[in-house]
Amino acid sequence: MAMSIQSNSTLAVQAAVLHRGGKEVLHGVDITVQPGQVTALVGANGAGKSSLVMAIAGDLPLTSGHVTLGAMDLRGMRPERVRSQGIAVVPEGHRVLGDLSVMDNLKVAASLLPLREVSDAIEEMLAIFPELESKLQASGRSLSGGQKQMVCIAQALLARPRILVIDELSLGLAPTVVKRLADVILDVAGKGVGVLLIEQFTSLALSMSKQAHVMVRGQIAWSGASTELSAHPEILHSSYLT
Repeated sequence: MAMSIQSNSTLAVQAAVLHRGGKEVLHGVDITVQPGQVTALVGANGAGKSSLVMAIAGDLPLTSGHVTLGAMDLRGMRPERVRSQGIAVVPEGHRVLGDLSVMDNLKVAASLLPLREVSDAIEEMLAIFPELESKLQASGRSLSGGQKQMVCIAQALLARPRILVIDELSLGLAPTVVKRLADVILDVAGKGVGVLLIEQFTSLALSMSKQAHVMVRGQIAWSGASTELSAHPEILHSSYLT
């Protein structure tokens, strides 16, 4: 899929505060995702990572703060509008439409494209994930976890995103499948797409990323180069014990 770095494709979350169920779960979060590189967001369960993903996607409204893509403020936009502006999310849990075939899952995801481009765009996804070729008429629910994650990533890429947000890439998947998916994500970033990778498997996240953020109890406790975080495991250790 044709992708190129755009100067206005930086994702910035600024002073983000979010309430869920009357409780404040994000407390002034600031992160930046640059085009053409992977940025990791790591932290323990319950740190607020998925809440941040939902805020970026437009699924949860921020109480205050901003989410911007280049010069455009996305705060208050509905999820379909956020997606049309260039942010695609691969949610946690390999969520495909179980009653639909793989082909129909892909067609639904390609609905933002001009009709004349849909067939070629799906062919491009099948070139990335040839494992899905033999499964096009199979139902989404019949797929393995790895195959579902391939469909989810393909669905996100069909939106031709400037920013790709992936919540728990490796969750429940075999190491060989994770390596396969990681290679795809690195290739996507190499073509200019900014990637925000949310992972509990920190060694994977840091090996794939250039920059990293550590989230603790709804706040960013540390930000910097992934190599620095890898060299100082005590930073991660303290965050998981906090």
